[in-house]
Amino acid sequence: MNYRIVHHTRYQYEEPVSLCHNQARLTPRSFFNQTCQHSHLAIDPQPATFWEWEDFFGNRTVYFSIEQSHDALSVTAESDVHITAQPPLSNVMAWDDVRHILKSATDPDLLDARQFLLDSPKVATNPALAQYAAPSFPKGRPLVDAVCDLIHRIHCDFDYVPGFTTVSTPLSDVLKYRKGVCQDFAHLGIGCLRAMGLAARYVSGYLETLPPLGKDQDLLIGADASHAWLSAFLPTCGWIDFDPTNDLMPEDRHITVAWGRDFADVTPLKGVVLGNSQHTLDVSVTVEPLDRYAPSLKGNRG
Repeated sequence: MNYRIVHHTRYQYEEPVSLCHNQARLTPRSFFNQTCQHSHLAIDPQPATFWEWEDFFGNRTVYFSIEQSHDALSVTAESDVHITAQPPLSNVMAWDDVRHILKSATDPDLLDARQFLLDSPKVATNPALAQYAAPSFPKGRPLVDAVCDLIHRIHCDFDYVPGFTTVSTPLSDVLKYRKGVCQDFAHLGIGCLRAMGLAARYVSGYLETLPPLGKDQDLLIGADASHAWLSAFLPTCGWIDFDPTNDLMPEDRHITVAWGRDFADVTPLKGVVLGNSQHTLDVSVTVEPLDRYAPSLKGNRG
């Protein structure tokens, strides 16, 4: 599948600000089944400083500063991405075997995965997460089956309620009230996996929410501006994606932008300003499939 994604962000300030420093992760990654064929970032006002690099996790990251008085900031990322569906998994390694392998890892790939066993700023393990996860992880169950069961339970037990949580809402509140959005459900799944001694990471990106015309596929939810899901590590297979918001394993309708320990590592756009920071924010995304006829998808971030 080929997609064109346009991600537009606009800050409107109540009073002019004289200086802002910003960091953006808006360019999709390229890896084994996804290729970012083109990407362009348009910024208004024109930045005084701009540079791009790959962060610790290999995400394409941009820093820019606006060093003139301005009452609005507009950032538009346009990208063309090609995705191929992942082949079916045949690995039936038990989750507890994976846990043992990770504990005694010496191989570089396994050592790299071990960092995702640890607590991170927005995902701290605790007994409540282990207790919630435990029914999905009986001894000897294949890891993929166990994680599929976990995300199915999250999908059934938690209500998708935009606006109920914020980026600062702790997992304890998500567990207590059983409500949230894709970011919360990704953090919850990651916390459960880490509580079981498994490596899990956060993935941010976009989602083709509407199925192709004439195709008998479910409407996917959670992609008003950007979407979030999780990956679990399976030795010999690598990282495998799971989407608890939609209770599925992503194929060719999820476009990956960045991954890290949790949302704090992959924030699409963040910064600091000098002056009155009171503002309104408007975010819109269009995900256009180029290989088949389908409506463009637009929405505002909840």
